[in-house]
Amino acid sequence: MIIISVQIIPEDKPKEIIKRWDNELIDINDFKLKEQVIVKTEMGVDLGEIVKIEEKKDFSGEIEEKGDKKMVLRKASAEDLDKYEKKNQEKNKAIEEIKRIVKEKKLPVKVINLVFSFDGSRLTIVFTAPARIDFRELVKGLSHFFHRSVRMLQLGVRDEAEKLGNIGPCGNTLCCKKFLKKITSISTGLLSSQQLFSRGSERMTGVCGRLKCCLAFEEEIYKELSKNLPPLGSEIKVGDKKGKVVEWLIIKQKVVVETSDGTKIEVKVDEISM
Repeated sequence: MIIISVQIIPEDKPKEIIKRWDNELIDINDFKLKEQVIVKTEMGVDLGEIVKIEEKKDFSGEIEEKGDKKMVLRKASAEDLDKYEKKNQEKNKAIEEIKRIVKEKKLPVKVINLVFSFDGSRLTIVFTAPARIDFRELVKGLSHFFHRSVRMLQLGVRDEAEKLGNIGPCGNTLCCKKFLKKITSISTGLLSSQQLFSRGSERMTGVCGRLKCCLAFEEEIYKELSKNLPPLGSEIKVGDKKGKVVEWLIIKQKVVVETSDGTKIEVKVDEISM
């Protein structure tokens, strides 16, 4: 079975579709990557871009659900693209109006993007906010002003950085913008395992204000190297001296040993005996 993923709103997840206009399953030769298509979803008719084409053999139980709700109506024509472009000429004016209403209602909302649906029945407002907010009154006011349904799509601060892009502290384009396909959870446990707590949290956070995604890149290496080190607190021998392991120097493949007289020495792993 062929599944195509269509990106309708840049900040949202792509829609997976398995059927086409004649209610038949999609064939591998029907569409190409980056092709613009008109699709029907549970929300209405939209224009989107094909971002993925894949074949799945085991897709039982999902055909009816996906097939009933979503369908590729046709490839987008020049007329379709022109119509959509004209519709989006209202975009900047609409964003300014939304910002005015948000300010009037004193809501902590930052508008990131606005997308009109192809059929004109709906607009999606992409925004960030410091916390979950009750925007029912805002939606009601916007629906009345724009005379169409309004969908609010809230992004997290990491999602915002990914979509807008920026330059990281390292001087390179943000990893999430440049090549990361999935943003994983970054916990303070990575700071502990990589012995980075002493660096200060401000040096470990990215432009989004969260822990840097790159902390996860070397985690497996640290885990592997740590296997060579004796446990913290364990008693070891270094030559004719005995001591306790009080610190790991993972990258150096050394440990800090405190001897019975209180002296601390750095010892290579291959010089240790238990």
